[in-house]
Amino acid sequence: MQPGRILVAGQDGAFVIKLVGDVRLTLCTTLDEFFDEMFSVEGFASVVVDLSDAINVDSTTLGLLAKLAIKAKEKFQFVPLILSTNPDITRVLQSMGFDRVFRIREEPLLNDEDLGELPVLDASEEGVRERVLEAHRTLMGLSESNHAKFRELVSLLEGQCF
Repeated sequence: MQPGRILVAGQDGAFVIKLVGDVRLTLCTTLDEFFDEMFSVEGFASVVVDLSDAINVDSTTLGLLAKLAIKAKEKFQFVPLILSTNPDITRVLQSMGFDRVFRIREEPLLNDEDLGELPVLDASEEGVRERVLEAHRTLMGLSESNHAKFRELVSLLEGQCF
């Protein structure tokens, strides 16, 4: 399976984040740090998340994406767009309640040649554990179904270190 990568581009406060390959918790620090940088940009206006080249997106990544959408709505009063051309990923997004926090479009970007890859950041085990917990708590807050799915995992992570 193709390892995960994060491609980004931004101009005049508008950002595109493209997740490629098998995107897992190993990229959670990189993704979360980029979200913080993006939201701190003067004139931040919008964000599109493109999943059209993602093979797999794990629950930690989904939780971080949900956090992104919730923060965009709270701080900037807009609902981000998520692009998903893989029916399996789209089905997961919808089952997790992403249609409540994102506009979902099942068409790809026309051109991604201007996107640059984010370098993967190192993180401590404790830092990763905190991000994984936060991501799953965010997912739990999207729906009762998610709460039931992730309750045991969150309880386990709260009581243990990696």
